[in-house]
Amino acid sequence: MNMKRVVMALGLVAGTFAMAGANAGEVEDRISERLTKAVPGLEVISVRASEAKGLYEVQSNNGDTIYATEDGQYLMTGDLLKITDQGIANVTEEARTESRQKTMADFGDKGLISYPAENEKAVVNVFTDIDCPYCRKLHDEVPQLNEYGITVNYYAFPRSGPNTASFRKYESVWCADDQQAAMDAAKAGRQVADASCENPVQEQFELGSRVGVTGTPAIVLEDGNMVRGYVPAKRLAEGLGLL
Repeated sequence: MNMKRVVMALGLVAGTFAMAGANAGEVEDRISERLTKAVPGLEVISVRASEAKGLYEVQSNNGDTIYATEDGQYLMTGDLLKITDQGIANVTEEARTESRQKTMADFGDKGLISYPAENEKAVVNVFTDIDCPYCRKLHDEVPQLNEYGITVNYYAFPRSGPNTASFRKYESVWCADDQQAAMDAAKAGRQVADASCENPVQEQFELGSRVGVTGTPAIVLEDGNMVRGYVPAKRLAEGLGLL
């Protein structure tokens, strides 16, 4: 396992800060202020003490996790690993999972295109791109997933981004009178009639970026864990403990 971590020493803001006697929240505020000043456009979502003494975990609007020293001068990118009696634990991924679960819950079920299972035993939230080959392969297996008791909720994540043909295609599917029929047709490569309306495609796309989606399909489980890429229906059901 490669244990190397890149540590960047940045002179972020001129001046030093007295650390002694800092009130609760002062360190977090200081780190947030220094980062946002140093990185234009960065929005700090949260700052909290990490498991590693002296390091603070910073969650940003682009889904990245950064670690900072108390004065906000030294940053570490990459995953923080912890040696336990059971082996190596990925502290960063555990934090991502917790944050992802909360972010998904806060967003709610706004504008989902859902394929519910009659005898629901589990729910998977899938960030999908209509033109993605493996997304189409996964979609072909939605009936099988439903049979296993798995409800499939689709969130929009056209990888090409806004103002592209793929993005507009997803908007047309969402705005169709019968969303499921339009999704089925689009996933099968058939033409879907152009349609426009107020829709949540942009919001869902941005949500995907916040929870760390970098490719499709990206399957977010109920506990916040993410399965990246296509997984056969049977194996997914097995992983969820349904078989």
